[in-house]
Amino acid sequence: MKPVVSIIMGSTSDLPVMKKAADLLDEFEIPFEMNALSAHRTPKQVEEFATNAKGRGIKVIIAAAGMAAHLGGVIASMTTLPVIGVPIKSSIEGLDALYAIVQMPPGIPVATVAINGALNAAVLAVQMLALSDKEIDRKLTEYKAGLAQKIVDANEELAQVKYQFKTN
Repeated sequence: MKPVVSIIMGSTSDLPVMKKAADLLDEFEIPFEMNALSAHRTPKQVEEFATNAKGRGIKVIIAAAGMAAHLGGVIASMTTLPVIGVPIKSSIEGLDALYAIVQMPPGIPVATVAINGALNAAVLAVQMLALSDKEIDRKLTEYKAGLAQKIVDANEELAQVKYQFKTN
């Protein structure tokens, strides 16, 4: 089994957030890898990863980082693969990481999700893969239908909640 998605974290302290991305990829049965790399502490390893990812069969990279959060941008500068950035809440409520990831120069995009938005990063990766994989597309359609059903179910539960002046 060869990975098609790579989850890269600036530090293993990001794992509690990135677990949501890993869980979703696992649910969709999409092979992935997880590694810790630092744009500042291990720049040579980041370069090696970024320049070799496509040749190893990786199709989408999810890069999580906090604080200065240069990891996704550095990776994006060295590959033509789509990179999805996950700003990690660390200092300044994660705004520093968010700003660092979204403010990329022209030609070096990093798709960016919300602070600690690992689940949406994985959903976005799945949507990219679904463009060329009918089985992933089928599972994604079921997943989205399940999200809608959760709201239908929630409204049925809310209908049972009683208040004196509640009209529905």
